[in-house]
Amino acid sequence: MDKGFEINDLREAVRVMRNGGIILYPTDTVWGIGCDATNQDAVYKIFELKQRADSKSMLVLLDRDDKLEEYVDVPDAARQLLNAQDESKPMTIIYPNAGGVAPQLIAQDGSLGIRITNEPFSNKLCALLGKPLVSTSANISGEPPAPFFAQIDEKIKNGVDYICRYRQDDRTPKQPSAIIKIEQDNRFVIIRK
Repeated sequence: MDKGFEINDLREAVRVMRNGGIILYPTDTVWGIGCDATNQDAVYKIFELKQRADSKSMLVLLDRDDKLEEYVDVPDAARQLLNAQDESKPMTIIYPNAGGVAPQLIAQDGSLGIRITNEPFSNKLCALLGKPLVSTSANISGEPPAPFFAQIDEKIKNGVDYICRYRQDDRTPKQPSAIIKIEQDNRFVIIRK
C-alpha cells in the first residue's frame, strides 16, 4: 500500500476496535492509545490502562472536518481556525456542546477536544473505522509521553489488544499539537501554542 504502511495492519487495528479492543498506534504527534470513541467499555479500558482519573477527558481524532458537526457545535471561530491551519503543525480544538461519543470523553463543561489528523496512517485508520478515534498519549498518567515506540512502557504495550506495526522504528521527533478552546461566545483561548 502507498505511504509505507500495510492495509492489513490498518484492517486488524479496525477489527480490534470494532470488537471493543484498544490499540497502540502512531499519530501525527506521539504514539497513542486508541479505541472507538463511541464505545464506553473500550474508553474505560484506556482509563484503566493509563491509571487515569475518568474526570480527565481525552481527545479524539477525525479524518475530515466535515464530520465535526456529528459530535460538536462548530462555531465560526473554529471554522476560521481550521481554514487557517498550517498542516505541518497539528491542532487540537476543544469544541462546545459535545455528544455522540462515550460520555467519559466529554469534559464537565460539555466540551470535547478533536483533532483532524493529516498524518496518513492515523487518517486512514479514522476513515476505515468510520467513527472518532480516541487519541491519548501512550503512557501511564503522570509520566512523560514516550517520544518513540521503543520508549513506551511495557505495561502499556502489554495492556493493549493490538499494536500497529507502522512506524515502530521511526525516530523522527514529533511536536505536540497546539490546543485551542472555543468558548460558547465564539471567543477562543490558546491553551498550548
